[in-house]
Amino acid sequence: MQKVKKILKILEREYPHAKITLDFKNPLELLIATILAAQCTDERVNLVTKDLFKKYRKAEDYVKVDMGELEEDIRKTGFYKNKAKAIKGCCRKIFEDFKGKVPKTLIELTSLSGVGRKTANIVLANAYKKDTIAVDTHVKRVSKRLGLAQSEDPDRIEEELCKVIPEEKWSKATHLLVFHGREICHAKKPKCEGCPLGEYCNYFKTILKS
Repeated sequence: MQKVKKILKILEREYPHAKITLDFKNPLELLIATILAAQCTDERVNLVTKDLFKKYRKAEDYVKVDMGELEEDIRKTGFYKNKAKAIKGCCRKIFEDFKGKVPKTLIELTSLSGVGRKTANIVLANAYKKDTIAVDTHVKRVSKRLGLAQSEDPDRIEEELCKVIPEEKWSKATHLLVFHGREICHAKKPKCEGCPLGEYCNYFKTILKS
């Protein structure tokens, strides 16, 4: 699709250094950081994981620690009780069923507690260098406004985007859409007037008509 190619070209020009902004050194760290990033900024997650990853180095470490202690260690990321429960369950399965190693397939990753397709795809793309599209709130909002996707369901949006974006661009496109969502295409007050994608954006065209 010519429209997609032009959009990606513009985004690559605008955000040449677009990449994941969570700090990690291995697949387990990325998995934990992604779970913690739910309804929390990457900046805050990075502050928490700076000490967290020094204390917990293996999946087994998260399994053995007292739940209350783990909750306290991740409290600043918000929703810490649910996140601690998810991390515990996730790491227990990794430890017991995958010999302590974070699995490398979508089916296996989504079998882990607290891990949906978005989290799994983030790990696959950034830890294992596989081509995937991870649909977070930014990707969902920007792709719908641009008319690249129609559905409200993240899994369906992923399917729609995979059909129009070349496979070798999937992971890069995810980062580009995320960066554009953070910088320009905000949820409540998007900077439409200064947006370089204006001529390709369905949302922008509706604003001009109103």
